[in-house]
Amino acid sequence: MRPVKNWTTPSSVLMDMYVYGILNVDEKSQTVTSHIWIQMGWQNEFLTWNSSDFCGINTLTIPTSNLWIPDINIQEDASDSGSTQRGTLASVTSNGWVVVSARQRLTATCQLKLQLFPFDTQHCDITFASMTTDDKSIKLGTFSNDTTLTKLSENFMVTQGEWQLLNMDTFVYDLSIGSKAQSKLTYRVKIIRKPLLYLVIFIVPLFYLLVLDLASFFISEGSGEKMSFKVTILLSISVLLLILKDMLPSTEDQLPMIANYCVAIFALVGISVLEAMLISFLFELDGQCDKKKKRCVDAEEEIQLETECHKDSAGSVENDPEKPEKSCPPLDGPSGHDLLKRILMEVKEARQGIKEQEKEKSKPGYYKRVAIIVDSVFFFLYFSTVVTFLTFMYVSWVQNGI
Repeated sequence: MRPVKNWTTPSSVLMDMYVYGILNVDEKSQTVTSHIWIQMGWQNEFLTWNSSDFCGINTLTIPTSNLWIPDINIQEDASDSGSTQRGTLASVTSNGWVVVSARQRLTATCQLKLQLFPFDTQHCDITFASMTTDDKSIKLGTFSNDTTLTKLSENFMVTQGEWQLLNMDTFVYDLSIGSKAQSKLTYRVKIIRKPLLYLVIFIVPLFYLLVLDLASFFISEGSGEKMSFKVTILLSISVLLLILKDMLPSTEDQLPMIANYCVAIFALVGISVLEAMLISFLFELDGQCDKKKKRCVDAEEEIQLETECHKDSAGSVENDPEKPEKSCPPLDGPSGHDLLKRILMEVKEARQGIKEQEKEKSKPGYYKRVAIIVDSVFFFLYFSTVVTFLTFMYVSWVQNGI
């Protein structure tokens, strides 16, 4: 039974919760594990006395098993039953106030918003409410205000890990469920992540890989190391993506900013690799064209030499019919000589017809010059895109997180 003389009078239960340890924040299971200390007090109208009648005794310590204890529980509690250490004794004052305390290793569910990870700030609610009674029987409240609770929690704080407590806000309200209303007390704990570790092992290495990819444009194509260097950078980013997979949960509706950061850098480096493949292809094409042109010139010279040879041999036969031919292969009479001459004339006419169209291409290093122009234009666009992307990420990610 509630310790009131009039059963219509609600019992006022005051509570204070102090956070003195942030142990773990599990992004995948959406839970926060912390150490809390709860102090709860209420008025017992049957436990009052005049301290002057009892040698000035104002406070007594009584076992909690002999007292009425409000059934106040934490709604977000996902802890084991053995994680709560309740005090076995209660402090009772002469005016009837009963105060009990408890310590708990609380694992509470919390809807974590990881959009700005690792520059994120989380708000986790811890709600106290009675499981069986309504607001007509128990009214919840607090001993201290928000500022006092925050300062005392910071003073009591033993461990925080990678998180830092910012402030605590309290909300007291009545929630109606059908025809029944319950009094609730909610502590909103605001914590911020310390991002230094993620900066060192993830964000800064990705930035350096992007800078190295920009620097790879100054590697000469003739060395043959440019393509392998870019592919190595791409593989390194893939390894960092595997690390990111273990950090973030797969339940997010939107990609966190860090995932956008990684995907964008991966895409930029991938496009850079494709551009390097195109440049390498143009350089090889230029070399093949030079070789082909050289072979065509050599073939034409051989044909001309052969023609001149046959002319000389024909003249020598007329002048010295007894002298044998040694240096030139025989042709089948004058008709063979005319046929060869006609073929040469047709080749010259065809080359003359396309000479104007391939005037630039016929110059040595045409595709090489095209590759240099494409590489220069792409570097300018690539550098502009990288600067714009990094500026956008800093404004929308780092500044909003901080």
